[in-house]
Amino acid sequence: MSLSPVTPFFMNFAPKPSRKHTAHEWLDYLRESSGLGGILAKTEDLVRLKSTLGLALEKLGLEHLNPKIEAGWRSGGQDELFLLVSSASIASRLQQTLPSLINELAKLGLKCSAIKVKIKPAPATWEVKPRTNETLREKPRGFNAVAKKSWEDLLGKLAPDSELRKTVERLLRHKTK
Repeated sequence: MSLSPVTPFFMNFAPKPSRKHTAHEWLDYLRESSGLGGILAKTEDLVRLKSTLGLALEKLGLEHLNPKIEAGWRSGGQDELFLLVSSASIASRLQQTLPSLINELAKLGLKCSAIKVKIKPAPATWEVKPRTNETLREKPRGFNAVAKKSWEDLLGKLAPDSELRKTVERLLRHKTK
């Protein structure tokens, strides 16, 4: 497949209208936009998938697991279902019933050739807390010994009537207090 340099393959969205358009024109743009339309279509597909999965689980007597499962299609295609669960016990229970679940989904009109079950990573048990006033670290006000010596060495190398020398002298006066 050769791509034309004039029309790149990634530029398939309608151009955005200017900000001066009226609300009705924006509404028309949102309806026609394949970007937003695609997101809405995927959301509707996931809702339908979750509903169908719930019906299949109910027929297998596993309806109590439905709220604990996040379902989605594998990004490569729409024939491999991906189930994300919160615990190993739920994962093993689903693994035992995968063939029956695939059959029930097919009876409900959902074509699915394989199902992958993964355990969701546990949320972090720690949290980031803001510092309180007593734990705030004060910034150093002057130079440390090495920095002070470096500035003094530079001062010794500068000409006595130089503007840079006057600036370094002021810096040393203010930072060594």
